[in-house]
Amino acid sequence: MRYDQLEHAIRAACDVAKDTELLIFGSQAILGSFPEAPESLRASIEVDVQPKNMTEKTVFVDGALGQDSIFHQTHGFYVHGISIEAATLPEGWEDRTISVSNEYRTRGCIGHCLEAHDLAASKLVAYREKDREFVTILLNERLIEGTTLLERIAQLPVGEDVRNRLVKWVRITMEEIS
Repeated sequence: MRYDQLEHAIRAACDVAKDTELLIFGSQAILGSFPEAPESLRASIEVDVQPKNMTEKTVFVDGALGQDSIFHQTHGFYVHGISIEAATLPEGWEDRTISVSNEYRTRGCIGHCLEAHDLAASKLVAYREKDREFVTILLNERLIEGTTLLERIAQLPVGEDVRNRLVKWVRITMEEIS
């Protein structure tokens, strides 16, 4: 996905939801922090969103713009309408989002993208191979700092066993990168 496609997704999802703001929390939220993120971080053709003020319209976004929709077939990417509650996020994430908005390409609508460290912490909770690879690239490219990531992991609403596994993974990965 490219930054201009993210802007298109924001515009389209806001139109469908009749909202002016979205929460963007999947991997492509990285474009909020890094519009020119490495291609390896932009490989997904899906952007996960929830209308911020019209949460009940999330299902309509998914129906109109989701996987295998006309939108997907036409544009080569899709907008996955999904509840933000599907993600496990660090405390205070709402105050750190990165806004994507402009008059022309988003028509003034705002996509509130997870900040890169919050995104990385959330990805690690899922702990899928693709998520660990995503975070490894963020660390390797120095787009996030390991110490800040560890702070965000400490703010996650998870059990101590999960937190300890994530901390251990980050420390080992940082050592391997050094």
